[in-house]
Order: sequence, then structure tokens, then C-alpha cells
Amino acid sequence: MTKLAGEVALVAGGTRGAGRGIAVALGEQGATVYVTGRSSRTAGRSPMDRPETIEETAELVTAAGGVGISVRTDHSDHASVAALAARVNDEQAGRLDILVNDVWGGDPMVDWEHPFWEQELDTGIGLLRQALETHIITSHHLVPLMVARGSGLVVEITDGVETRYRGSFYYDLAKAGVIRLAVAQAGDLKKHGVTAVAVTPGFLRSEAMLDHFGVTEANWRDGVATDKDFIASETPLFVGRAVASLAADPDRARFTGQALSSWGLSDEYPFVDRDGTRPHWGRHYATAYPNGFFADD
Repeated sequence: MTKLAGEVALVAGGTRGAGRGIAVALGEQGATVYVTGRSSRTAGRSPMDRPETIEETAELVTAAGGVGISVRTDHSDHASVAALAARVNDEQAGRLDILVNDVWGGDPMVDWEHPFWEQELDTGIGLLRQALETHIITSHHLVPLMVARGSGLVVEITDGVETRYRGSFYYDLAKAGVIRLAVAQAGDLKKHGVTAVAVTPGFLRSEAMLDHFGVTEANWRDGVATDKDFIASETPLFVGRAVASLAADPDRARFTGQALSSWGLSDEYPFVDRDGTRPHWGRHYATAYPNGFFADD
């Protein structure tokens, strides 16, 4: 399948997790994908200190059938992102069809134990800047390429589509804020032919989560002994194929300004996860937590 052949995408924060899955899925559909982030073979690891690199992701994109291009970028730095935008403009004759804002790296900064007034203020503000400011900077510099052509898709990757509290003050603000970024961008971009949405994965079976449960993708079901909800998890490729399906939909503008989910999009489009299954976190969550995950806290 090459529904996105000839199209140019940029996945900001494409080193691992959902970002990597999205980049690879876009590659499956024939897109040229710029993979950006801070973890690089040549420049070393980001503060997340994970082994995955942007070069690895770019190679996976190419292996999947696309063209992967890695560009080390600090998305908190205006000059770095401006240089990235200039490079895409020069190399692709001004073309950018898909922008995915997936910069995060905030897990070590989240305090799940204390109310906001007992948390370290500088850490919390730093988390918000990393989760939101980086997305704003990236869209500021890259979206004009879409506006100039009168078409494009901006995808903000978040966690959850509900308005319920996510269990930690700054984490909740960050993820709800990312959804609001999609709403606000959609408002400004609608008259320019550019669609903007937020997309969440379900329980993501990322590299870090596999490590957390002490399993691999081959034996991931063993993790259910530690967390029963893990049975409903999905690989990063599932949300990736959700985004790729949306990108290939000529009528995608009907979703602009909305918060979407991998499982919801799987009800719209016939994609499957890496193993051929169709995990549906929404149905699992509604049955297991009818009052919300943090309802009894």
C-alpha cells in the first residue's frame, strides 16, 4: 500500500514510542518522513537516557517502504526548529503534508504522589514547557509550509480523550493542553485547508513499557500478571496506522478540531496492529473503569 507516496511528513519526537510507530506507519504508506528528536547515535542520548535513536527510526521508515530522514532537533530551541523548517523547505520544494507533534519526554518529571501545592513548582512548569511549548514552536515554524500550499494535516499526540482528571496536576494540564492546541490550530487553519486534530493511543506497549514489565514484544502477555489492563494494550504501530489512515483520507477535514483515538479510528478505517489484532482500549476502559481510572482516589 502506498496511499501516501509522494507526500512529506515530519514526526517531531519520533525517536521511540508512538512517534516511532507513526513514522513507520507513514513509511508503510510510501511517505518521506523526517524523524526529529534529541537522541542520536552521533550526538548521544537525551535526558530520557533511552537507547533508541532518530537514526534507528529513520531506518525503520525506509525498511517499511518510505524514505526516512533523521534530523537531530531540539524542539525547545527556536533556532533549531527554524533551521529544520528551512531544510524541509529546501529539500522538498516547500512541501510538507503531515506534521506530527509528539515531543514529550516528561515521564521522569511527573509526580503521581502529591497534590499540586506540594509538588516542585519549577519541575511542574518545566514539564508544561516541554510538553506544550515545544509543540507551539514546532507548529509555528512548520505549519506555514502547509498554509502556503493550502493543504495539510497537523496531529497533536496526547493521552486520553476524556475531560476527567488524569491523576497528576501537571500531567493533566499537559495532556489536556495538547488537545486544546489541536482545537486552537484547527480554528486558525480551517480557512487555509489544513486539518488539525489530537490523537491518543490506548495502553501503549512502548519500548519503555515493555522494559517496565520485564517482557518483550514476543512474550508481552506475561505482563498481564503484573497489570490486568495490559491485555488490552497496543503496539506503537497501531496508533501509527491510525494516523496514516487519517492522513490518507481525502475527507479528513470532517475531524478537524477533534480529539481522536487509535481505537476510535480503527472503527473508521480497516487497519490492524502488528500481530493482526484490533485492540480497542475504549471498550476495555469503559467496562473496567465506568467511573474513570482515578474515580476512587
